[in-house]
Amino acid sequence: MQVSETTIDPAEFRRVLGSYPTGVCVITAMADGLPAGMVVGSFTSVSLNPPLVGFFPDKSSTSWPLIESAGHFCVNVMASDQAAVCRAVTAKGDAKFLGVDYHVSDHGLPVIADSIAAIECKLYSVTEAGDHWFVLGQVLRMETVRDDGPMLFHRGRYGSFAETI
Repeated sequence: MQVSETTIDPAEFRRVLGSYPTGVCVITAMADGLPAGMVVGSFTSVSLNPPLVGFFPDKSSTSWPLIESAGHFCVNVMASDQAAVCRAVTAKGDAKFLGVDYHVSDHGLPVIADSIAAIECKLYSVTEAGDHWFVLGQVLRMETVRDDGPMLFHRGRYGSFAETI
């Protein structure tokens, strides 16, 4: 069987793949004494031994180089009631953490208050993946903070989980 390459329209690619819901996380680090962060919907567990997690920042991100240079990061799993945190972290410049409650962990990482879970990592590897980077982090510490519903991203909108079965 022969497979041929086809041209995929970027808008159609986003529309179709937007049908798949993702969780929402805020990746944080300290860069030159200030918190840096970015919202991602591409977080995943990768390996149990060693414990690895991954996410895919866009190559055009201005926040990713700050996080990468820190060498460590925290994955903050957002709850369905934390849309304001996501909006704040997507702001530009000094306004990024305005109104965001967080503490600095023993690993020197910003841990966002009331997130569902916090997963502290050291940078394990960064691999080129098209117009993104594939970032792997080795888990150093993790905790579940509260047992509430996650924030989800689906078809360009934030929402929450509803059990149907």
